[in-house]
Amino acid sequence: MDRKAAKELLHIQGWLELVDEIVARGKDAYLADDLLQEAGDSLMMKLGEAANRLSRLDVLAPDGVQWALALANRNFLIHQYDEINRELTWLTLARDLPAWKESLADLFEAASEAIDASEST
Repeated sequence: MDRKAAKELLHIQGWLELVDEIVARGKDAYLADDLLQEAGDSLMMKLGEAANRLSRLDVLAPDGVQWALALANRNFLIHQYDEINRELTWLTLARDLPAWKESLADLFEAASEAIDASEST
């Protein structure tokens, strides 16, 4: 695996762990806390940018993950920030992104192995 792609995948893995932390606080906490909402937005924007980079590196998304949809979500959050629906961002964080973690597990493992191999040479 290309080192750039491996690094992007490991960034995604870390960001999905942070998404888990937001979700663990619950929907009510998320909807009541502007800082949690902004953190969630930031993570989704980063995920969208990483998805765009992976797409350009010809990394195929596994079932359950759509690079183009993540990029579209990123673009919406950046450019239509005044139209964000917090019920929808919660669904993305709580339902869609945990599914990504499962779908990307094999790629995360391969990325970790690629980074380990490149550091030992």
